[in-house]
Amino acid sequence: MKATGKEISSYPVAGSNLVEQVKYNENKQQISINSDQYFAGIPPQIWNFYIGGYQVCQKWLKDRKGRHLSYDDLEHYQQIISILGESIAIMETIDIIIHKYGGFPFS
Repeated sequence: MKATGKEISSYPVAGSNLVEQVKYNENKQQISINSDQYFAGIPPQIWNFYIGGYQVCQKWLKDRKGRHLSYDDLEHYQQIISILGESIAIMETIDIIIHKYGGFPFS
């Protein structure tokens, strides 16, 4: 995947990178993958973003439960987080424009 956008999350604790559990802490804005390691800086709107009935951030990690994430996996997941943030911002801009012109259908 080609890197795009600004990285908004971090993965601050070195360790096994084993996905044992997937838990989100809204107050800390962290997604834990085991008792020691987590992704930090994840706003609730990104964690709660759904596409096609799937909660994107949660599904990607749960599909890797029991696996050790590689460096490429960690980088890829952080890109997903960034792209979701950009997508949310674009959707908000589109909603503002639609509202500005009186909603659907356009006159």
